[in-house]
Amino acid sequence: MITMANIIGRFGADYLAQYGASVLPSQRQAIIAMKNCRSMLGPGMLAQCGDCGGQRVVPHSCGHRNCPHCQHFESQRCIERQTQALVPGSYFLITFTLPAELRTLVWQHQRLLYAALMDCAWETLRTFSQNHRQLQGSAGAVAVLHTHSRKLEFHPHVHLAMPAAALDANKGLWRTLRKTSNGGGYLFNHEALAKVFRAKFLAAVAELGLQLPPDLPDAWVVDCKCVGNGEKALVYLGRYLYRGVIQEKDILRCENGQVTYRWRDSKTKKQEQRTVSGVEFLRLVLQHVLPKGFRRARNYGFLHPNSKRLIALLRLLVFKTCNKACAPSAPVAPTERPKLLCRCCGAAMAIVRRRILPVIAPPTGTNREGTAAT
Repeated sequence: MITMANIIGRFGADYLAQYGASVLPSQRQAIIAMKNCRSMLGPGMLAQCGDCGGQRVVPHSCGHRNCPHCQHFESQRCIERQTQALVPGSYFLITFTLPAELRTLVWQHQRLLYAALMDCAWETLRTFSQNHRQLQGSAGAVAVLHTHSRKLEFHPHVHLAMPAAALDANKGLWRTLRKTSNGGGYLFNHEALAKVFRAKFLAAVAELGLQLPPDLPDAWVVDCKCVGNGEKALVYLGRYLYRGVIQEKDILRCENGQVTYRWRDSKTKKQEQRTVSGVEFLRLVLQHVLPKGFRRARNYGFLHPNSKRLIALLRLLVFKTCNKACAPSAPVAPTERPKLLCRCCGAAMAIVRRRILPVIAPPTGTNREGTAAT
């Protein structure tokens, strides 16, 4: 398998030479982290067997959220936490997409406009929920920001998994749409959502004092589709929270200075291949590294972590009357972190020391103190 570390080691210097002036600090950090991930160039850990006492040094994983090697366990646990927070009722996956004319502006002001994209999408859904004649209450949603298309091009959009229900805190009522009680149906008109979202986002950009590009389209794209009880949608979104925008199994070839990777066409549903230079491949991947500290996933409304007790009580009250088809799966025990096993006896090993600095051989012609040999 061709690893991201191998590609960075091979083309990283050329990438920095070509794009060094525009490479962001977060991208440089990602390059360093993924290049040294689980290699002898990075720090290591000392593991000791609990039975035979054997020891061995294990390379540290980099832990970077864009590394395809790392965060498998964290990704699984995040999915489990989100699915356990599902509420009774049908869920909808609503996708808000920015037009191509805004992509340059968004790239230049990522932290500000990514946040504006997510907040404006949520405010649009919150407004529609409050004004809906059946809901008339506070909504809740799980939002996940994506910046890539399947082809790895820059394509900022946000997905929101939202139950077709609302909470009226003043009256203590939980309202769901009657049309979606059987797991399907209709939530909001996508064209109306797009118009309101467009107005809110443009107002947010103006408030930030940024100059809008000319000739913005009047029609924006918002997609709204039913996804059953929401579990599959949250699993789909959870896969992209960590491990980057491409899996290493989809990197097919790296030869003659070029990289070939595969992607799935969303229209034809067929696997396609694309070949680009190694430097261009790194540019495609690294352009999706988010600013340091930016949260890709956010919970809004009554699904916010501050509402845990309210949601727990809500689940107990409404499960008895909820249609079984719309109820989430029963709680399951959280996945345990995989154990490191001893190569001699197969018993579990414990980490007894961390962050052991790598031992790098001195250059030829120098002694152990680093001075020139005579």
